[in-house]
Amino acid sequence: MYPHEYIQYLVHFHGDRDYFECHEILEEYWKKNDPGNKDSIWVGLILLSVSNYHHRRANFNGAKRTLKKAIKIFLLQEKSLKSLRLNQEQLMSLLQQRLDMMEKEIAYNNFDLPIYDSSLIDACKKTASKMGIKRGSESDLMNMDIIHKHLVRDRTSVIEERNRAVKFRKGNK
Repeated sequence: MYPHEYIQYLVHFHGDRDYFECHEILEEYWKKNDPGNKDSIWVGLILLSVSNYHHRRANFNGAKRTLKKAIKIFLLQEKSLKSLRLNQEQLMSLLQQRLDMMEKEIAYNNFDLPIYDSSLIDACKKTASKMGIKRGSESDLMNMDIIHKHLVRDRTSVIEERNRAVKFRKGNK
C-alpha cells in the first residue's frame, strides 16, 4: 500500500533520527518515480529531513530556508499528504512551530509526523524491528556520525554525477 522507501524514511525519521539517511532514501525513490518534479511530495519530505538535519546542527538559516520550501510543497500536495496518511492541518501547525523555533534560534528537539493510519504505524514498527531501530528514540546529539554525516560519507558518486551534468551542459551549448 505504501512505498517501502516511505516506510524506511519514517523509520529513520522517528527512530534513529538519521535525517541524512531519510534524504538519501527518498531522493533515490523520487528520482526513479517522479523525476524532475520539484513540487513532488517526495521533495517536500526530503526538504523536511534536510531542514531537521540543519536545525540539529544549529544551521538556522539553512533549516529555515529548506523548511519554507517544504511547507510550500505540502500546501500544494494536500491529496498526496492524505494518501501518505499525514494529517495536513496538524503537520502545518507543527512545521510553523518549528519555523518559529528556528527564527528564534531555539535548539533542535525531536518531533514526530502526524500519521493517522494504524496499519502504516504497524508497518513502520515491523520494519524498524527488522532494521534494529528503536522507534521514538531521542536524537543522540553526541553521535557525530549522524550529526555530521555529510562530512564523513563517501561522495564519489555525487562528484561523478555532478561532473557528468557539467559535461552534459557544456555539450548542449
